[in-house]
Amino acid sequence: MSHLTCTIEQRVATITLNNAPQNRIGDQMVEELSAAIAHIANSDSRAVLLCASGADFSFGGDILPWPERSRSELRATFERYMEVFNRFEQLPLPVVAAVQGLCFGGGLELALRADIIFASNTARFGHPEQTLGIVTLLGGIYRVAERAGRARASEWALTSEQVPAATMERAGVVNRVVADDDLLAQSRAFVDKLAKGPTRAFAAHKLLLRAWANGGIAAADQIMFDIAMPVFDSQDAIGGVASAVDAIKNAKPRPAFPFEGL
Repeated sequence: MSHLTCTIEQRVATITLNNAPQNRIGDQMVEELSAAIAHIANSDSRAVLLCASGADFSFGGDILPWPERSRSELRATFERYMEVFNRFEQLPLPVVAAVQGLCFGGGLELALRADIIFASNTARFGHPEQTLGIVTLLGGIYRVAERAGRARASEWALTSEQVPAATMERAGVVNRVVADDDLLAQSRAFVDKLAKGPTRAFAAHKLLLRAWANGGIAAADQIMFDIAMPVFDSQDAIGGVASAVDAIKNAKPRPAFPFEGL
């Protein structure tokens, strides 16, 4: 059975973790995620929804095979996971994660690759690695620090506490907390809205934010116009700017422009 599904409908790609009962992340799921990323990259998708079946988003990594692997084998395993997760993070499309229930370890590290995180009211997040005597292996602690600051990232990683969704929202890790029963509907509605937007501009903003995360404001400033100027040649930008100019010249409200993602 597959541990993950990927469907594309109305130019929205939906990736669903489906490894009952805890949606643990192992070799099979990672390879299926890799295939899904390639499928999305070669499709007409304009936005991505990451979600999970069952009561919980993910308990994290499938640790059962770890004791039987050598240190070099484990390192190769984790390097592969990191490479696939980073490819997901670098998709030139807006990605929204919808998180319910428990979101721990590698599951949290996967959700953090999304641009936007919606969480159900009862969702809880955490790094359980300290209870195993190990570290966050796929970049979780510093991705939390990027969103919430070093102090909170340190506290949550060192204590392995279960952090409520509302606390994560206040800290800036989660974008929106919604009622449990509304999670998928609200997340999907938000993704549908993004899918109707200027895809090329979204991709440019992701690149600029990545440059800022890697090197700060100076690094982002340095590549700003190399990233921004080609966007002006997109059909969406040409039409969008022309529509706005026409509205100004004719003293009329600017209509919503029908972006095509081109």
